[in-house]
Amino acid sequence: MNVIKHMEAAFLVALGLAAAASVAVDNMKPAQASVPTFTTTAGVPVVHVTAKRLTAAQKQQLLALDRVRSRA
Repeated sequence: MNVIKHMEAAFLVALGLAAAASVAVDNMKPAQASVPTFTTTAGVPVVHVTAKRLTAAQKQQLLALDRVRSRA
């Protein structure tokens, strides 16, 4: 069976299935949550970073290492 000969028919079947699925999904009721959820936030979360800043030489060394690894 030559698939190229029947591409138009396959396309029409796929289009029909997509249209039917679209109508079926459109007629579905939206999901309702059975248990209401409430969130309480005491405030804005804060992250404390306790690390030292890199020196210029360390930054250059890390960038060079990253370039070498990206080429590999």
